[in-house]
Amino acid sequence: MGRSRNPRRAAAATAAVEEAVDGGLARLVPDPDRSRAWTLLIDGAPQSHVDLDDPGYLSFEYQRRLGHVIDLAAPPGKPVHAVHLGGGAFTLARYVAATRPRSTQQVVERDASLVQLVRRELPLDPNARIRVRSADARAGLGKVPDGWADLIVADVFSGARTPAHLTSTEFLDEVCRALKPSGIYAANLADGPPLAHLRGQIATAAARFAELALIADPAVLRGKRFGNAILVASDLPLPLSELTRRAASDPHTARVEHGRRLTDFTGGAQPVTDAAAVDSPAPPPSVFR
Repeated sequence: MGRSRNPRRAAAATAAVEEAVDGGLARLVPDPDRSRAWTLLIDGAPQSHVDLDDPGYLSFEYQRRLGHVIDLAAPPGKPVHAVHLGGGAFTLARYVAATRPRSTQQVVERDASLVQLVRRELPLDPNARIRVRSADARAGLGKVPDGWADLIVADVFSGARTPAHLTSTEFLDEVCRALKPSGIYAANLADGPPLAHLRGQIATAAARFAELALIADPAVLRGKRFGNAILVASDLPLPLSELTRRAASDPHTARVEHGRRLTDFTGGAQPVTDAAAVDSPAPPPSVFR
């Protein structure tokens, strides 16, 4: 289509949108380089990036790494049953719908006001089989039928921290219950030096899954800075060589740790239970500057 003949309407279409949601102040900021792309921020912290014209485009580095896991979770183009714990702007659900048509997906997002904002301003494709449930992530996961999911993605942050009840072995028991025997679990984790939270999460996943891998920036793994790491877990062998190749070829190169090196990385950390669980650490203010 050609350009809008109404300059005021065109300007309004690219203006930032601000609205109070349950989790704070949400802002949808237009991407100056992509005509129908937006970044979602909550209280100034970037949460999601969505391109309505190209939902297969993933801007954030941690979302690209989760995209690699999605790509390798099943043969190319094959529909999957996916559960997304944490909705944001539904970026990864849109990605699955675009790259794996006819997939059936459930998104669990506690912030009902955020869900309404995103549905209104960044509407989902009505043909995409995506159901959005406004509920706590663990409670929503509890409603997923046994053995239903090929893929469960956890990307839940409240005030830039993962809530404690989503970090325990009891939570992973629910994940394992909802996954198919061949299913894959992927979680976006955030930590900084001394990486105690990240090490504990690896130990927790190792108590419930036979196979693990961690995708992260080498500087994060060395405890040099705060950042994201993607934990991937399954009871079947993971596509490690292809994950490694893709992570290394990203604009922001990442490393994939697995096997003995990953075990050594945990440094003797113990699995986290509900009784001992705490929220993930808050990022330093400099992260969002």
